[in-house]
Amino acid sequence: MPGAMIMLLHQQFVRTAKKFEDKLAIVDRTTGKRLTYKKALIGTLILAKKLEAYRKGFIGILLPNSAGSILTILATLFSGRIPVMINYSTGAEGNCRFAQKKCDFSTIVTSRAFCEKINCPHVDGMVYLEDVMASVSALDKAAALIKATLPAEMILRRIHGGAENDTLLILFTSGSERDPKAVQLSHHNIGSNVESLSSCFHFVAEDVFLANLPYFHVFGQTANLWVPLCVGMTLVTCANPLEFKNISEIVREEKVTLFTGTPTFFWGYLRNSKPGDFDSCRVILVGADKCPEALRQGFMDKHGKVLLEAYGATETSPAITVNTPEFNRPGSVGRPIPGVSVRVENYETDEHCPVGVTGKILVKGDNVMKGYFDDFEQTALSIRHGWYDTGDMGYLDEDGYLWHVGRLKRFLKVGGEMISLVRVENVLESFLPPDVECCVVEIPDALRGARIVAAVTQEIDERAIQKKLAEKLTPIELPSRFVVIPEMPKSGSGKLDFRLITEMVRDMVRH
Repeated sequence: MPGAMIMLLHQQFVRTAKKFEDKLAIVDRTTGKRLTYKKALIGTLILAKKLEAYRKGFIGILLPNSAGSILTILATLFSGRIPVMINYSTGAEGNCRFAQKKCDFSTIVTSRAFCEKINCPHVDGMVYLEDVMASVSALDKAAALIKATLPAEMILRRIHGGAENDTLLILFTSGSERDPKAVQLSHHNIGSNVESLSSCFHFVAEDVFLANLPYFHVFGQTANLWVPLCVGMTLVTCANPLEFKNISEIVREEKVTLFTGTPTFFWGYLRNSKPGDFDSCRVILVGADKCPEALRQGFMDKHGKVLLEAYGATETSPAITVNTPEFNRPGSVGRPIPGVSVRVENYETDEHCPVGVTGKILVKGDNVMKGYFDDFEQTALSIRHGWYDTGDMGYLDEDGYLWHVGRLKRFLKVGGEMISLVRVENVLESFLPPDVECCVVEIPDALRGARIVAAVTQEIDERAIQKKLAEKLTPIELPSRFVVIPEMPKSGSGKLDFRLITEMVRDMVRH
């Protein structure tokens, strides 16, 4: 919907579906289904009628990226309910119960086959898509078909309406540092992001977008769902972003033009792809975590492709800043997208930081969430006078590019000095082999208050590494010890789970 007035996103899908009826909308590479926009609209109308049988309000969705999950999200909105997206990557059962309790709902739409695959037992309130589809009659299909043939405006009068500031969905923060918070994002929040990103990257209906990021993650929601559906692209769904070789082949076979992901996923794609796999891609966007220079260089060397780094947060729908093919400053996270303002403040005084000076990153714009559900206190702490405090640290350069230097929580004070654990990681990473991951954490110390310990995924020559680090870091920045964690714990979006890593390192150091 580039240039269009932001509207209710499920209504925008109806307009798109009517405009591109015979165009391929969804290619589900897990099930083999290929749906045109007209078939997707019919399927959504059928499912929406079934969902009307359940209590109004929130409906949980526990499904991998697929045609079924897309239709379920749309049908939930068509029926006047609000999707609550549940993380299935770790502890699905616990996440279901947490979401039900937090948002006070019962119904969770899922798949019996999927629950079996992820070893998630039945949770009270679960409704299985297999049973719902088995209950669809010839009359249901006929009614949906007739409705789908109506003009767009007549269809819109027969589905749920509402206002732009109504909650579109609930997403949970990653919980990598504390318990997840329920983020309320409105149609206007995500719609403004879709519009801004479309103008930055010149999205067109001819684009083919790979939907490899899970829909319980905000990057997946906006980039892998609403952007394609609003613009009229073909959407290629992949249920498991960790199938690196398979996804690289899918990108080649489906001639994907737009591809997003996290650094963890892109390392996998780089190592498991063949030259030529990504030839069709015109934009490859990396976000959710810092992009190592070695990864950027690896994609250029193997595929001749530029990884464009972006920055965002669940609370900002997500995009805040992006690098584009026209305006790219490697190492930075780009410039603010249209309609979004970024301010950098001193972390202690809240005074505005001049160019080049590191401080707290604050964001203002239509993309900033309505607030945390049922958590007025945390909302008030996070949003002041319309400015959302990201909890991140960074600085703006003279050309308006933002340089992200880490979470404020990933800074520590040693001897009166602020030490960036991310800076230590970046320097350490430059001396490690490309296939070795690292994470630097803080360990309490009785004498100094805190000390730094580096976790790596393989045994290394500590003495040689420490010697190199000493040339780049001050004595108080140097890790006091190295520990080996063969596989770094990560969230479903591929971000490092700092809380769990810190617990593991502290336990190892204690013993």
